[in-house]
Amino acid sequence: MSQRQSYAVGTGLFIVLGFAALGYLATQTTSVANTSRGPSYTIEAHFANIGQLKERAPVKVAGVRIGQVQSIMLDPGKETADVKLSIDNRYNQIPDNSVATIFTSGLLGDQYVGVQYGNSKKLVADGGTLALTRPAQQLEEMLGKFFGAGSAADNLSGSYVVKARFTNVGALSAGSPVKMAGVAIGSVQSVQADPVKLDAEVTLAIDKKYDQIPDDSAAAVFTSGLIGTQYVAIQPGGSPDMLKNGDELVLTQSALQIEDLIGKFLVNGSPGDKKGTDSGKAGDGGKH
Repeated sequence: MSQRQSYAVGTGLFIVLGFAALGYLATQTTSVANTSRGPSYTIEAHFANIGQLKERAPVKVAGVRIGQVQSIMLDPGKETADVKLSIDNRYNQIPDNSVATIFTSGLLGDQYVGVQYGNSKKLVADGGTLALTRPAQQLEEMLGKFFGAGSAADNLSGSYVVKARFTNVGALSAGSPVKMAGVAIGSVQSVQADPVKLDAEVTLAIDKKYDQIPDDSAAAVFTSGLIGTQYVAIQPGGSPDMLKNGDELVLTQSALQIEDLIGKFLVNGSPGDKKGTDSGKAGDGGKH
């Protein structure tokens, strides 16, 4: 057998073994998820997005399975999913301020609910609810983080709403991050065109723990990197009065368009060109 044929056979065996390993891991993940471990009690959690979470998916604490997803239903009249979790009775010491998050096992694995314990003395009883949740992370959000935009702040303590008006929002959309000093402090709740004032009204949901933002602060629409997604940046002012729910940010800076940049460059030229022209004129004056 020639060296080329041996290489081809080896490559084929490697691919076959790779698919066999993936199939084995998928089977093992499913079997673990479907395992029942005796008496249990039920608690609820509400998520804005469950991704591909399915019934009988594992519920874990610190990577250890403590139960499984019992049922998934859409809340009537709301855009949230009501997820019931069946927890083994021996794990009955879950603080009521614990956080439930939807994670993915590995890169292509199944999704599960991970619970991070809080510090409350009060425990979640049978039929109780975990109020603090994080939804499944979407591919679009991960791509936005990869290109430098970052994700919006997790809203674990509630939020308050402020508004801002822009003559141009570029590609800003609902769900985009709101940042201050580069740190995500909230997200864009909505972007609507005002048919009377002919501008865009942007509603910002700010995490309540950031409640010390002066009311004369400025808001600007920026782009992360060269081809990143857009976000709203808040630059704090110096007023002693703070923003409250329903207030409007008066000082705003609209999104800068690539056409504006190109036009400004063509009209004014680069700073080096301008300096060269001025020095040329000064030289001419010196000759005369």
